[in-house]
Formats: sequence, structure tokens, C-alpha cells
Amino acid sequence: MAGGGGSVKDLKSKAELDTLNNGGAPVILHFWASWCDASKHMDQVFSHLSTDFPHAHFLRVEAEEQAEISEEFSVSAVPFFVFFKDGKKVDSLEGADPSSLANKVAKVAGSVSSGESAAPASLGMAAGASVLETIKELAKENGPTPVSSKVQPSHDALEKRLQQLINSHPVMLFMKGSPEAPECGFSQKVVDILKNENVKFGSFDILSDNEVREGLKKFSNWPTFPQIYCKGELLGGCDIAIAMHESGELTEVLRDNGVDTNGSKKVEVSEGGSGKGGISESTGVNVNLTSRLESLINSSAVMLFMKGKPDEPKCGFSRKVVDILREENVNFESFDILSDDEVRQGLKVHSNWSSYPQLYIKGELIGGSDIVLEMQKSGELKRVLVEKGISPKETLQDRLRSLITSSPVMLFMKGSPDAPKCGFSSKVVNALQEDGVSFGSFDILSDAEVRQGLKDFSNWPTFPQLYSKGELIGGCDIIMELKNNGELKSTLSE
Repeated sequence: MAGGGGSVKDLKSKAELDTLNNGGAPVILHFWASWCDASKHMDQVFSHLSTDFPHAHFLRVEAEEQAEISEEFSVSAVPFFVFFKDGKKVDSLEGADPSSLANKVAKVAGSVSSGESAAPASLGMAAGASVLETIKELAKENGPTPVSSKVQPSHDALEKRLQQLINSHPVMLFMKGSPEAPECGFSQKVVDILKNENVKFGSFDILSDNEVREGLKKFSNWPTFPQIYCKGELLGGCDIAIAMHESGELTEVLRDNGVDTNGSKKVEVSEGGSGKGGISESTGVNVNLTSRLESLINSSAVMLFMKGKPDEPKCGFSRKVVDILREENVNFESFDILSDDEVRQGLKVHSNWSSYPQLYIKGELIGGSDIVLEMQKSGELKRVLVEKGISPKETLQDRLRSLITSSPVMLFMKGSPDAPKCGFSSKVVNALQEDGVSFGSFDILSDAEVRQGLKDFSNWPTFPQLYSKGELIGGCDIIMELKNNGELKSTLSE
């Protein structure tokens, strides 16, 4: 893309940008892509502006080639412009908008008085009517989505919506445009990769919904698009998808997670009932390898075979198990199966478990990320860890503390809110319900240990007992007094 004024240079490195910024003169970057028509037209405007503002540095950056620089400035669409003044980034512009570009250039280069539009002066003379007309049309078609002015939904509602979208298909791609008509080269590349892998996938056009677009960046802690998810876990963006595809890793991740691809069908046929496929190859798990695998499995009471390392997991499923073990305060060792193909393939046969991560406790396979997550949710993981002597047994004090704080307002009563087993408990339930207070409850008749323990723990001899944010409010008399004074709800929400 040759610049008309000859003053536009191609930026080749971050170091070059730092040197120019240290010089103090204004710097304007144009992130472009060869496949994008809007980039080509805006480059003509960019070149003309460079002749109008000779004291500023105008630099062209090929977004896909200079991934490090693109990533630093969160470039997720082209054309995209970044403006520097006195060595600091002061502004940016996304999309084909020549007037805004000229005004922003003028602002940092400082040769047009504030409030006066730069567009007629520089663009009228320099770009010519036909170029401007073309750009206006392109801007209409390809312009970035404006920020919605409507009231944003609550954080929880947005998170729920994002989670539903991510889980709506086993493989889900958040991209610019649609698979039939991608609106950026990065999205195009990932679509091509998924088609090449023969994967059925869902997609969402993030240009159509700014709320999803911005929300997903924070939700997944990933600043750019496209983003590709498998079974609810973020795999990454364009670069990661390309690297995984080229190494065969993507095919394996999809297959391990039950996603149907042509590749997985072939594997199933070759390893199927003939007895000659993967099974006969299992004789390759010779005595020495078996001994090595068992030694690794037993090298720690809790052993995780994962992709990457705990501080740098190389897949979302491995990261999930690491997070769970850390939440449970479990000391564990890990082995990066990407570093050793012999272990990686051998362990699948040895344990008859085809995917990673794999978690072992005291030499026994627990399972992969789904099983570990289910066990954590049900409390089974904690029980196993205690049984195997890895986690200390929960004391009664710990259990009571956990129960008391299990809900912001917690009622220990006889029976349940739907069927109280004493008049005092019934009175408190009615008082709370009449005041519209949400509360959790525990039937102390169902557990003598809790019933007796709570009396000592709170130094309160009778039931019901009502707690708010872990603090004892009192029994039936105190609750009825607060209710009659109109203070119950306000006391509980303090």
C-alpha cells in the first residue's frame, strides 16, 4: 500500500515505536490488513494527512504480522488508529471515519485550532471526492458498532447471558461478522481452521452487540476477538487456534471432549473392535514405561497430569482443575504431558482414559475436569481428600461456621419453613416471610451434633436462632420485637 505523500513508513518493531515516542514528536499508527478494503481506502487518507502534518510521524502497522504490537493496543478490528503525544498514547479510533481521523490527527499534531473541523481543509484538498465517497459507503457497511446508550443490565444478568452464550454449542466462536461473511482477517482464519477440522460450531457476531463484546473481554480476561470456546472453556484467540491446529493439538482437544470431527471418526475406527488398532499398540506400553508411569502417578499424594504448568496452563480444562485444587487448599504435583509424548500416549492406555487433564489421588484415577468439578460441587472431593488423609478432617467448629455463613440470613429451626415443627420456629418463619426477607434454613432436629454444638458455639440455649452475615441476631422473642418495631428488615440488611 504505497502512501501518496511518501511520508508514511511501515513500523517493523516495538523498539522502533519506543524510539520515535522518546523523540517527543506526535506519532500516529494505522493498523491495517491487506484483505480489508476499508484499510486500503483509509490508507490513502492517512498518506495525504502525513503531507499536511509533516512534523508528525505516520506509521503503518500490518496488524496480523505485528501481533505483539496489535495485542498491546488491543487491536480487534481494522482499520484502527492510535495517537501519541509527548510519548504517551492519548487517543484511538476504530473504523473507516475520515473526518474523525483528520480531526484527531490535527488535535495531536496541533496545527488546527480547537473546535474547527480538519476535514474540509486536509481531506477536501488531499483525498478527492471519489475516495471520500467510497470511504463513507464503507463506513456505513463496516463501521464499528456504536456503544449502546441504553441502560446496561446488572453485572450478574450479563454474566449469566455470557455463560449461556458460551455454553450454547460444544464449540462456540465469538467473531466479527458471520462464518459466511467474516469482518476481520483474524475471524476469517479461525473459521477456516474450524472448517478444516470438520467441526460443527456455533458463532456470535460481537459487532452486533457491544454489551457482549465488552463484557466478554472482562468475563474471560481476554482482550481481543475472535475467541474460541470448547465445552464452555476458552481455548484462546487466532494465534492459539493456528498453533493448536498446526500441531494437531486442536484435533485432540476436540476429540478428547467428545466433539465430533472427521479426525475423531477415523481414530474411533482404527482403535475400534478389530483389536488391532490402538489396543494392540498398547503392547507398546512396555514394562519400562508402565513402571515409569506408575512411578509418576505415585510421586505425589495428589498428582495432576495436565497441559502446561499450574501457573501457565495450556488449556482451559487443565486450568479449571488447577483452580479447584487451589480453592480446596490441596498441595499437588503436576506433569506437563505436552513435554513428553511417550507419557502422554502411554497414560491414556495405562489408565484407559483418553483425555487430559487426569487427576490421581493416592495412585487412583479420579477423572478429568468435568468429574473433578462435579465432585467439588457435591462436596465429594472434600470427603475423598479427608478420607485419604490429604485434607484435615473438618472440625465441628468449622462446620458450624460454614453453616452459619451459608446464607446472608440463616435460620436454625425445628423443621423446615414449609413445615415448622414448633410454634416459635413457625412465628419466626412468618415474620421473615411477611417482611419479604430471603433466608436459608437448617433443621436442627435432623442433626444432633449441630443442635448441641450450636448452643455452645453461640452461647444461646434455645431454638430457633437467626443469624445475619454470620452474626447471631437472637431467638423468637428478639425477632418478634424487631418485627413489631418495624426494624426487622433493616436490621438484617445492615
